[in-house]
Amino acid sequence: MRVKIHKGDTVEVISGKIEEQGKRGEVIKVLPDEHRVVIQGVNVHTKHQRQVQTQGRTINPGRIKFESPLDISNVMLVCPKCSETTRIGIQRDDDGSHRVCKKCRSLID
Repeated sequence: MRVKIHKGDTVEVISGKIEEQGKRGEVIKVLPDEHRVVIQGVNVHTKHQRQVQTQGRTINPGRIKFESPLDISNVMLVCPKCSETTRIGIQRDDDGSHRVCKKCRSLID
């Protein structure tokens, strides 16, 4: 199935952890095979990294913060024109197919 959310889109978390619900952010990465997206500033985890030396390089120890992927069904696209969460429709014409906001009927890309 084709993914309707692309890199660079603004999305809002609609379900999942209570502290994450309602947060908006930009999509950093889309993982279509796993049906997951990585959103900037949302679902931030901390990893404790120990010092490792591989191939002559040293990785510094400490805590690393990184964004974990969320399931794509837990986020909803924010329309750039009406700035509301909306479902996405596909409109086909001679130029190809375009994403359309279901609320205000404007083209998204």
